[in-house]
Amino acid sequence: MKRHHVSSSAIASIGYDAPTATLEIKFRSGELYRYFDVDPSDADDLLEAESPGTYLNEWIKPRYRYEHV
Repeated sequence: MKRHHVSSSAIASIGYDAPTATLEIKFRSGELYRYFDVDPSDADDLLEAESPGTYLNEWIKPRYRYEHV
């Protein structure tokens, strides 16, 4: 999965796999989370957000199932 580096104090990079609708978030701490069945528009909005951390907390975490990898 190709990851994009983002300007964020908490998030290091974001990756999205369209065929499986899986979103991966790598935090600066080194932790990795996978979110499942993520709508492509939500993944795009996260990448384009002024504050990816805020967008993640407000729009992604409450709506999608995830696992800590």
